[in-house]
Amino acid sequence: MKIDQQLAQSQAGADAPVAPAAEQPDPVYAAKATKAAVEFERFFISHMLKEMRSSTRAMAAEDSVFNNRVNQDMQDMADDLLAGNMAGNRAFGIADAILRQLVPGAKTSK
Repeated sequence: MKIDQQLAQSQAGADAPVAPAAEQPDPVYAAKATKAAVEFERFFISHMLKEMRSSTRAMAAEDSVFNNRVNQDMQDMADDLLAGNMAGNRAFGIADAILRQLVPGAKTSK
């Protein structure tokens, strides 16, 4: 093959149509996947906080505020609220990692 023929073929290939961009994800599916991913991150953070709190209670003295049942209930509620806020801000990035796999090409940060 001559150089002129190769040059002509490469120029013809440059004028070829470009492949279409990847399709945008279905907005309903993306919304459901986002909600599920954020909820999973909330569950993960909540479970982590509960385990941390239980180890604190195990090490606390008998007369400590950490062993008072009324305080434990309030701390558990506060931990759940904190986990929800952290997951809503995607503080750990777990929801973003899940969304990158479930909905490729979708926005992953809030």
